[in-house]
Amino acid sequence: MKTAVVYYSMSGNTEYAAGKIAEALGADLIRVEPVKAYPTRGLRKFIHGGRAAVTGATPELLPCPFDADLYDRVVLCSPVWASNITPPMRSFVTRNIEGLRNKRIACLLSFSGGGADKAASKLRELIGVDAFEAETVLTDPVTRPSEENERLLCEFCEKLK
Repeated sequence: MKTAVVYYSMSGNTEYAAGKIAEALGADLIRVEPVKAYPTRGLRKFIHGGRAAVTGATPELLPCPFDADLYDRVVLCSPVWASNITPPMRSFVTRNIEGLRNKRIACLLSFSGGGADKAASKLRELIGVDAFEAETVLTDPVTRPSEENERLLCEFCEKLK
């Protein structure tokens, strides 16, 4: 089964998890990036990113090498911003919605606070699926490493093997 691991990461937490998943599954790793980067520090980071997430922004993305026809499964990896997936991930999903609808979809979310359940629910609704093939949530796996994060990541990968 050919798998793509598609991710957006600002602080490196989601990038770390996506890389581990791609390695474990022998999958293609595809980074999603907005044309205009979000602020990465201070209060502006939370205000600008949170507002964009809550309002459902879909920013323009840099080109990324994704062709849905090449994959049987897509693993979507996103941080949680204000109980939502990030705007760059929303843009990716929205722009590829037809190709994603006939794929097996898994979801990994990373967060610092809360709202992951709501973000996953909104992502399922956006794609039009009742459930993901596998789903997990990690709490800052790079900035706050823990055995729990590593266990959850391993279990997630095992479900997809």
